[in-house]
Amino acid sequence: MVLPKHMRLKGHRCFDFIYREGSRFYSPSMVLRVTKANTKLQIKGVNSQMKPSIKCAISISNKVSKRSVTRNKLRRLFHHHLSCRLSNIKFNDEVWAFISLKPSCMKNSNSTLLKECDKLLIKAGITQ
Repeated sequence: MVLPKHMRLKGHRCFDFIYREGSRFYSPSMVLRVTKANTKLQIKGVNSQMKPSIKCAISISNKVSKRSVTRNKLRRLFHHHLSCRLSNIKFNDEVWAFISLKPSCMKNSNSTLLKECDKLLIKAGITQ
């Protein structure tokens, strides 16, 4: 399962902006970067008239696992979890979030990773 289209973060300028301007929140297995959206950087064709929401992206490098099957399973797991958790939340401003998994995440179970993700989202003020 992939993230719904209105929740996807696209374009290298958006990622560069998050790396420069975003607040970082750390856990043993991942890093969450969050910032308010800069709509000027979005790719043309993205409907800016939609209600404010959150746009997410997940990065899983080759250091996490050399096998693409494993990385894709993790990506699908996080996409499903984020789409379930964040689709019903109302936002005042549009927010961009970027999750990077650390190589140490492979030592943990999937449920532990999702709990860490939830803790980071609470720490960042995205969820309650």
